[in-house]
Amino acid sequence: MNKFFLTIHILAAILCVGPVTVATSMFPSIAKRTLTAETPDAGGLRVLHRITNVYAWAGLAVPLFGFALAGSMHVMGEAWLIVSIVLTLVAAVVLAFLVVPAQAGVLAVAGGTAEERSSVLSKAKLLSMTSGIFALLWLVVLVLMVVKPGHHRG
Repeated sequence: MNKFFLTIHILAAILCVGPVTVATSMFPSIAKRTLTAETPDAGGLRVLHRITNVYAWAGLAVPLFGFALAGSMHVMGEAWLIVSIVLTLVAAVVLAFLVVPAQAGVLAVAGGTAEERSSVLSKAKLLSMTSGIFALLWLVVLVLMVVKPGHHRG
């Protein structure tokens, strides 16, 4: 059963967390280009925002199967797992309360007047930072899952 949960957990991480991380990372640079364009086309931004939303929800499968795996491996109390869980929650909060609303705000004016677009340019720049923090959190979780510092079982 461990191999099944591990396979589904890794597959969900690759198929769900990967795309949402890439979409959030691409959004700020395309937003800056769109917001400063003479004739903006927000189509790419809409697609990236949609990917962010859909894969964020699908990404809930990762911790779901992660908890199932940790329970079947009897490692729920290990420090590396607890830190991973906390960082996963922080990543979810960053995504839900910083990245997605900022994307929606940029998208709302991406097709507007030049004045409206320039008013959210700073939001797009801030989005680069929050998207980077989101990606970095997932990188740390990945390292913890692979290295398992302090783990003494096989």
